Amino acid sequence: MLRGLYTWTMQLADHPRAMWVLALIAFIESSVFPIPPDVIMIPMILARPNRAFAIAGVALVASVLGGLLGYAIGALAYEQIGQPILASMGKAEAMESFNTRFNDFGFWAVLTAGMTPFPYKVITIMSGWTGMPLGTFIATSILARGLRFFIVAALLWKYGAPIRDFIERRLGLMFILFVALLLGGFYVVRYL
Repeated sequence: MLRGLYTWTMQLADHPRAMWVLALIAFIESSVFPIPPDVIMIPMILARPNRAFAIAGVALVASVLGGLLGYAIGALAYEQIGQPILASMGKAEAMESFNTRFNDFGFWAVLTAGMTPFPYKVITIMSGWTGMPLGTFIATSILARGLRFFIVAALLWKYGAPIRDFIERRLGLMFILFVALLLGGFYVVRYL
């Protein structure tokens, strides 16, 4: 089953509309969707390494635009939309005390969440809710998401064939590692 899913993802990654799918996933992941764009970005780059940096660029632009939606949710509709999203992650009661400290570390929070498996949507919504300066939010989001997506793109572009072979030989292990990182990000959000 896992091998079939991998093959399907690789075929989807080489589809003519794959960039649009990546853009959509990167956009909604930054505000409401729990699955990171890496799920499709990495297979797309492995399928077409010569387009690695264009793929990273699409993910960057869509992610930052989606981050602006998350910021708007926090700034304009926190009570109606933002709070339920954060409450679903177990953070509703901690939000008030966190609000006062967030903007002191806002740059580092956005930078860290933008580059790690930590759910970026939490930081985008919090940035809007706490009133982080929009310019700081945008600049830090571009820096963080750019570093994340372009480092992945550069590594896959340079070492794509050996990495693809490694993934294909150890598909089960790679899937477990991916799920562990994803669950670890959710654990950090829920319990820290």
